Amino acid sequence: MSDEFVVAIPARYAASRLPGKPLRLLGGEPLVLHVARRALAAGAREVWVAADDERIAAALAGSGVRIAMTSPRHASGSDRLAECAAIAGWDDATVVVNLQGDEPFAPAAGIRAVADTLLASGAEMSTLAAPIADAATLFDPNAVKLVRAGNGDALYFSRAPIPWARDAFAGDRARLPAGGPWLRHIGIYGYRAGFLERFAALPPGRLEQIEALEQLRALEAGYRIAVGISPAPFPPGVDTPADLERAERQLASAPD
Repeated sequence: MSDEFVVAIPARYAASRLPGKPLRLLGGEPLVLHVARRALAAGAREVWVAADDERIAAALAGSGVRIAMTSPRHASGSDRLAECAAIAGWDDATVVVNLQGDEPFAPAAGIRAVADTLLASGAEMSTLAAPIADAATLFDPNAVKLVRAGNGDALYFSRAPIPWARDAFAGDRARLPAGGPWLRHIGIYGYRAGFLERFAALPPGRLEQIEALEQLRALEAGYRIAVGISPAPFPPGVDTPADLERAERQLASAPD
């Protein structure tokens, strides 16, 4: 279905947990270059990197992606992408996939699935999820969980374990009880450029500030977020030096 979409990658140099993250080397090449290649492999009409530092633009020279130099003062990736949309000149109907700049192993099928989910649902936003297979992930506050309505729309996102299996977890929290629909959120989003502009202009929501989850701003404002199940695994992104070491091992073990 997603025969025409664009991918926009927010790339902030001054990441708090991993300063200079877009330019950190993975397999001898900048992290942001790996992410850009994944976006190009997905078949997008255009791939843009919304950068805040000229060194990021230099690292991507000759890669086939376009660069939008955005303000270093943006508070969120959505704000950065809204400026990118204005620079790129996309019309309001353009389908934009927001691929985080720390996802060097994002599968092409998953990137396309975000655009497909948006188009099929008619929702203002779309995102992906994957089944949770172990209790450690469910109880990890760094792994964002979500619950869906019967039509596939997100009901809520949380760092807490949701839904809470009251009876099962009263006796044992070391394993998941059978039959639970536990889902881990994958932080990739789709929206049309017109909605991206409206979303970035919304004030932060109360739930967003409590959970530190920007997507709750849309739900709290009454907008729909359609959730698709990822057709391919999304390995964890790179947020810390330990994550970068793990990514190096994964890259080294990948088949040629």
